[in-house]
Amino acid sequence: MKAKKQQTRDSHQECHHKWQARIQEAEDTIREQTLIIEVLVEEKSSLLQTIEGLQEENGAPVPFDDEWEQEPEEDPE
Repeated sequence: MKAKKQQTRDSHQECHHKWQARIQEAEDTIREQTLIIEVLVEEKSSLLQTIEGLQEENGAPVPFDDEWEQEPEEDPE
């Protein structure tokens, strides 16, 4: 009976270690992906600044930004 309990504990411990390893691997992957996203966001910002600078140098019209201003609706009166 003791041997069976010990075998069950060992099996549980092994399973626990495997899950811990998988969780750690997932956390590492998430950290790596977060760093990649941060670098891409910085690169996008840099590219947008470069584009805006080139447009200003060439006298191009300012592109629309993400903030749209809504025109007030006219009263039907």
